[in-house]
Amino acid sequence: MDTADAPTAALTFRPAEEADVPALVELVESAYRGEGSRAGWTTEADYLDGQRTDEGGVREVITTPGSVLLVVERDGELVACCQLEHRGDHAYFGMFAVRPTLQGAGLGREILAEAERRAREQWGATQMRMTVVNVRDELIAYYERRGYRRTGELSPFPYGDERFGIPLRDDLAFELLVKPL
Repeated sequence: MDTADAPTAALTFRPAEEADVPALVELVESAYRGEGSRAGWTTEADYLDGQRTDEGGVREVITTPGSVLLVVERDGELVACCQLEHRGDHAYFGMFAVRPTLQGAGLGREILAEAERRAREQWGATQMRMTVVNVRDELIAYYERRGYRRTGELSPFPYGDERFGIPLRDDLAFELLVKPL
């Protein structure tokens, strides 16, 4: 049965392993970059071109102490991933990707809730933090509906570093969002 035909199947979560790296890069790229990303609503194709991540970046998340890249599967198929990093009293949430054809069906909400639960229960984190490209109004509104608040704290976009993509506009920055756990 095709995953898209089984929206009620349970999600499973596990830490990523080296063997997962190529599939995780493909998933993240498909959710954010290129024409294929337009099948979902998380695309950055109007703001950024080039790559979102690469095998080295994914490997770094997997091997960094205090960091875990969760592989999310349904019926044995990779459907999403997210990064959690323990940073003292808070956790950082990043590299969140849901297969574009499955977006909008509630998977993201379920995955985010599980990530928050893990950060709170496993690390005692009292706050979840993330950074979002400041021009992503729809994505920021999504997180606000889930209890995150905008801080107004911006950090510069790494213009000139193509590991993060090729900007298509000159007003990009990262905004810090926070949520008490």
